[in-house]
This record gives sequence, C-alpha cells and structure tokens, in this order.
Amino acid sequence: MQKEAAQRRADRIQAFRTELEQLEAEGVLSLGAEQKIGLDAYHRTLLAEIAREFDVDVTGTEKQLSWGMRIVSFLGALAISAALFFFFNRFWGLLDTWTQVAILLAAPLLATVAAEFASRRERSLYFTSLLSLVALTCFVLNLSVLGVIFNITPSQNAFLAWGAFALILAYGYGLRLLLVAGLTCLMGYLAATVGTWSGCYWLSFGERPENFIAAGALMAMVPLIPHRKYPQFPGIHRVYGLLAIFIAILILANWGHISYLPWSAKHIEYFYQTAGFVIAGGAIALGIRRRWSGVTNLGCTFFVLYLYTKLFDWWWNWMPKYLFFLLLGFMAIGLLLVLQRLRRAGREVRS
Repeated sequence: MQKEAAQRRADRIQAFRTELEQLEAEGVLSLGAEQKIGLDAYHRTLLAEIAREFDVDVTGTEKQLSWGMRIVSFLGALAISAALFFFFNRFWGLLDTWTQVAILLAAPLLATVAAEFASRRERSLYFTSLLSLVALTCFVLNLSVLGVIFNITPSQNAFLAWGAFALILAYGYGLRLLLVAGLTCLMGYLAATVGTWSGCYWLSFGERPENFIAAGALMAMVPLIPHRKYPQFPGIHRVYGLLAIFIAILILANWGHISYLPWSAKHIEYFYQTAGFVIAGGAIALGIRRRWSGVTNLGCTFFVLYLYTKLFDWWWNWMPKYLFFLLLGFMAIGLLLVLQRLRRAGREVRS
C-alpha cells in the first residue's frame, strides 16, 4: 500500500464511522454491543498501523494541521531562499572568484544532502519539501551567477537544467510543488526552443503564445508513461499542460496579430475562438468519461471564460451594462442546468 492509498483508506474509515452513526441515529441500522466493540477495535488498530507506517492523517484535526504544516514549510523555504539571496548580495563582492565558485557549487549539493537526510528521518516530508525548495533555489542561483562570473552567453538551456533538477527532486521524494516548478521550467525551455526554430530570440518566446500550446501538449501527454510509484503525478501533468494550452488560446482568441498563422488577425481570432470551445468541450467530455475531476473542472472554467469573452465582444459596446450582466447571469443559470442534467444522467448510468 502506498501513502496515497493509505490516506484514502483512512478517509473511508472515517466516512464509514460517520455514516454508521447517522444510520443508527435514524434507526435504519443497529449493531450489537459485541459487533460495535469488535468493529471499533479493528478500525482503531488499522488506523494506528496506517498512521505508524505511512504517517497519514486519520482525523479532521490532523488534516487541518497538515495543511498548516505544508503552508509553513513553503513559507519557510521562501524565507530561507530570500535569506541566502540577500546574504550573497551583501557579501558577494568581498569574496574572490574561486571562493564564489566553491560556494555556488556546494550550496545546492549541501541542501540536497540535507533533503535526503530529512527524507530518511520523516515520512511526512515537510522538512524534505522545505530543503528541496532551498536546493532548487540554490541551483537556480548557481547557474545564474556562474554565467555572470564566466561571461557565459545566456540561453534557454538554463530552463532545461533547472527543470531537470526540480523533476529529479520531485520524483525522488514525491513532492508535488517541486513537480510544478520543474514543469514550469521545462515549459519555458520548450516554448523558447520552439520560438528559436521560427527565428525569434529565445527571450522573446513569451510574445508567441503558440509556443506554449506545443509545450502544453507535450506536458499533457506525459501521463501516457505509467506512474506506478506516484499515481497523483499524471493528474498534475494533465491539468498543467491543458492550463498552458487554454491560456494561450484565450490570448490568441483576442489578439490574433501575435500568431504565427499567415492569416488576418480577425480570421486567426475566429479560428482560436472556435478551437477554444471545441477543446474545452472535449476536455469536459474526456474528464467525465475518465473521471478526471481536474480536467473536467478546468474545461468548464475555460469554456465559461471563452463564452464570456465572446459575449463581451458582441454586446458590451452597445448594450446597457445592467442588461449585459443580467444576461450573463441567465447564461450562468443555463449552464448550471445543463451541467446538472449531465450530472443526473451520469448518476443514472452508474445505477
């Protein structure tokens, strides 16, 4: 059993206990005294074993504290990273070149060793996450400052190195935040590389949103590779890749002149407006079919955004503002009724 599966088992036990109490209160089900004692003892023993082996949250209070610890570890990593940055900025000029190089090389290595040490001492990985973020920050500073010291021409390859390092930490310890950081760096690398193929300077890759469509598509296809050790990672890949695609389409649907396509700006905008509705609708359907809640929610969000931006183009300039927002409200009610009908249809199919 993996930690994610152990957490789901603990959640099911708590839900079962709550439902059993409700059924007994309503007089639908009543267990004998011996059955209650035996069931309660079994659950307490099982939860204790799960908590001891996987360090999962077995109560609502523990879940709340875990979220607080995640936030604290993230803020702590930011604080330590900022401290390192300002420390280097304060004393950097007083050091000779080779001392600077030694510090730059040692900092990410020491932070990574500390993260490995922490991962062997704790199963919750809060300190590991903190130290891994510090290691990534040190590695980013490492390449940036070494490039300045030795006058290395900057390129998008730095994004590749940063992303690879972040993904090594993410897959090494199962850290979702490091996975997002790694995907962000790799997406920057892919977008910049695609931009250079078209003759753009690599730092101008953000001026062409279509670069991110290609990068997002590659990210979304990564889950085709099995992720047995970390089954929660494919969902992050899918949602993050689709998010990049949807944002790029939203930009191109309103500013077609920045596209690679050799058409007029209006035709490009019409094309991407249509593509946005089709892809968002496809994401909703695929998410419902495969039970990917993140994909479904993302598709619904951007379908509504595309719809609202289109309605803004059609009606904002000539329609009274109160009528415009009233129609948006009615549109929202209509979409709710459609989604409710789909939800009811899915329930009927399962029954």
